[in-house]
Amino acid sequence: MTTNKATIAVRPLEKRRPAGRSLMYPRRRAYQYAFALPAICLVFVFFVLPFVANAFFAFVRWTGYSSTLTWTGLDNFRLLDQVGLLRHAITVTAIYAVTAMVVQNGVGLALATALQRTGRVNSVFRSVFFVPVLISPLAAGYIWAAVLDDHGPANAFLSAVLPGDFHYAWLGHDTSALLTVASIDAWKLSGLVTLVYIAGLNRIPEQVLQAATLDGAGAWRRFWSIKLPLLAPAVTFNVTVSLVGAFSALDVVFSTTAGGPGDATTLLNVAVYTQYGQSFFGTASALSFVVTLMVILTAVPMMSWLRRREVPM
Repeated sequence: MTTNKATIAVRPLEKRRPAGRSLMYPRRRAYQYAFALPAICLVFVFFVLPFVANAFFAFVRWTGYSSTLTWTGLDNFRLLDQVGLLRHAITVTAIYAVTAMVVQNGVGLALATALQRTGRVNSVFRSVFFVPVLISPLAAGYIWAAVLDDHGPANAFLSAVLPGDFHYAWLGHDTSALLTVASIDAWKLSGLVTLVYIAGLNRIPEQVLQAATLDGAGAWRRFWSIKLPLLAPAVTFNVTVSLVGAFSALDVVFSTTAGGPGDATTLLNVAVYTQYGQSFFGTASALSFVVTLMVILTAVPMMSWLRRREVPM
């Protein structure tokens, strides 16, 4: 009888084991982590570790003229603020990022609306507008610097269509230089933004638009009340990516104005490059740390706000 009771007590425990679950299941999970391990190592080595090192060096006095590293706390930030570089670079970067983001998304949304329908002509124009994405930022900057020269093609065209001889230094004035370079950066990536918006427009159910048309909604009403709210996921992606990309801009600015005229286009990354070139590694790390903080403090709240406005389909 004792043996039978033991058998009865054990059998229910055996039946609780899920069907198909074997002792090899932990090994399968180990294989999954093993496949993910190289990617985790790459992210740690090339992203996490440099970020931690940069955060440390931002609070250290480190120059190419001394062999010692001294912990100075916020002295690097105070020094940059005293010489007027920190606030100016933050302001210029913010104006540049907002301008590039607005131009990118405005032009991209307009092109996506015009090129939404699939056709041979639209396919050709989609390819044409995507070409700038494939061009090197440095090459794009040098090309536009030549086009916008005082005696370049842009002023020659304006002189042909407008009265008088038109010679305007697009990259030689403080305000126009910043807005022009930001627009060049926006032109460079507007093709990618356009494709994302086209994909978002094609996901909108056709019966919803047809129902709105039957209710008497015109083209503008359909766009404003139906298409734009349902495009919220594409807007979230494009606005976030374009803003973060503009915060980290360097190539286009370096190849067009190199931070000039004066310091009109001295973005934070341009200031980082200059500080490193002068062997002031501590202040350069501090400026780079500010770029990271601006991206985090701007992108995360904006993404959360835009996500809450998304309309499920």
